[in-house]
Amino acid sequence: MAIVEVYDNEPFEKAFKRFKRIVEREGILTEVKRRQFYEKPSEKKKRKERAARKRIIKALKRRSVL
Repeated sequence: MAIVEVYDNEPFEKAFKRFKRIVEREGILTEVKRRQFYEKPSEKKKRKERAARKRIIKALKRRSVL
C-alpha cells in the first residue's frame, strides 16, 4: 500500500509526485490494469512464455550474441 506523509509547508504537487513514484515502483497500476478483465489460464501461460522469451532475447542481445 502506498502511503505518503505530507510534511509541513510542502506543496501538494511535490507530495503527489512522490506518491506517483511510489505507486509506479510498486507496480500497482499495472496490476490493476491486468486484473481489470478475466484472463483465461491458457492466455496467462502464453503471456508468461512471451515474457520469458523476451527476457532471453534481451539477455542475448546484451551479450551481443544476436
